[in-house]
Amino acid sequence: MTDYHITEHRDSKVCKAPCASLPMFAYTSLNRCNVPAYILGSHTYQQHPIALSIDCVTALHHDFFNALANITSKEVRALHFHQYMCSAFLLGKSDEAGFTPQTGSIKRDKADYLRLLRGWMFNAEGVEAAVMKRWVESRFGLLTLNHNGLLNDPNCIINRAYQSDYVRGLYNSNALEAQLDLLYTYCQYELQRILPLNTHYLLYRGVNHLEQHHKIGNISDNQPLLLLNNLNSFTSDRDFSGTFGDVILETQVPYSKILYFPELLNGVLKGENEYLVVGGIYQTTITR
Repeated sequence: MTDYHITEHRDSKVCKAPCASLPMFAYTSLNRCNVPAYILGSHTYQQHPIALSIDCVTALHHDFFNALANITSKEVRALHFHQYMCSAFLLGKSDEAGFTPQTGSIKRDKADYLRLLRGWMFNAEGVEAAVMKRWVESRFGLLTLNHNGLLNDPNCIINRAYQSDYVRGLYNSNALEAQLDLLYTYCQYELQRILPLNTHYLLYRGVNHLEQHHKIGNISDNQPLLLLNNLNSFTSDRDFSGTFGDVILETQVPYSKILYFPELLNGVLKGENEYLVVGGIYQTTITR
């Protein structure tokens, strides 16, 4: 297999020298997990993933995960997860969480992890989606590349609009990023428990305008290395993915990069068989 090297110029989409590393414009040097962003966003990581853990989450919620060990039914575990989220973050208890008429004119007490997931599935360019992309930036160090357009200039209108979206989404809310921390960690727990010997899911993504994607190189004529946005929707249903674009990207996604899968929450949000996948460089196969 040929190795590739990406240049550090933002506008360059194809690289031609050794080593398919993550370009500098796609990551930050700081994150809150156990693997540096330039590694977990690389093609090598896709091929040889290791478990990712967000700092302190397991330690902070160790009683919850210890309790899960004795529950054999995944449906009961999902119910236990939701009940724990409600208890830990006082979901549905606005007064106990500190939301009072004096806290401000903008009420965000109903913003929670379920609303973020529903918002993403309704509009992956909306306010809730901006919050989730910003969470990926802070936890994994992979920068948002696209939100209602390419974010290729920190001073451009599109970038300022993205920042406005995630600030509005986080403002006066109840620890939304910490809720996503626990959602991701629970997702990883369930994947390891349900399929302990597997490391990858074969998933599909329908896209239009493939030429606008960041292309890092080619394994073969129909197998490009693509730099994806820091959070993406995939599906396990190839036929369904074709309704979202004229080109289908088929790729092996590491379990460790999955934030949400359809069976995770016991019947919640199953409509589109959607998987939420952390980005980086992916070897893909193009089909039509």
